[in-house]
Amino acid sequence: MSEQTEQVEQRNKRYNKYVNAVTPKSSIFKSLIKSFWVGGVTCLFAQGIFELYQWAFPSLDTTTISAYMLCTIIVLAVILTGAGVFDKLGRYAGAGAFLPITGFANAMASSAMEFKTEGLILGSQTKFFSVVGPVLVNGVVWSALAGLIHYVISLF
Repeated sequence: MSEQTEQVEQRNKRYNKYVNAVTPKSSIFKSLIKSFWVGGVTCLFAQGIFELYQWAFPSLDTTTISAYMLCTIIVLAVILTGAGVFDKLGRYAGAGAFLPITGFANAMASSAMEFKTEGLILGSQTKFFSVVGPVLVNGVVWSALAGLIHYVISLF
């Protein structure tokens, strides 16, 4: 081996030792438990909102009540993001805090807040749609593909 290669290997070993020393240790089991209970409480809370709307508006069908509940959860996630609470919850619970609807609301609100200094149009609104765009495109493409597969299967 050349002297330069040996120096690079020694540097890499020192760097890896440093990274291992400063990287926080986490228990996978603890992380799973935190994620599970925070996600579960979020779902219970959403179900509670659903039940409350169902009690308050008995003439509405479940589809409409579901839409109201989802809108409420989205608004609450955006408010918690703006207040800085959602980030703390995300650090604590990991994936449990980022259930699809709340995580999406957090991503939209965070990107809009991050670029608010650049103005409403060229800052917040542009970054807001940079997050929403790919999600919508993927949703439409994969939904269309699933519909096509379902159609083809139903022909047989």
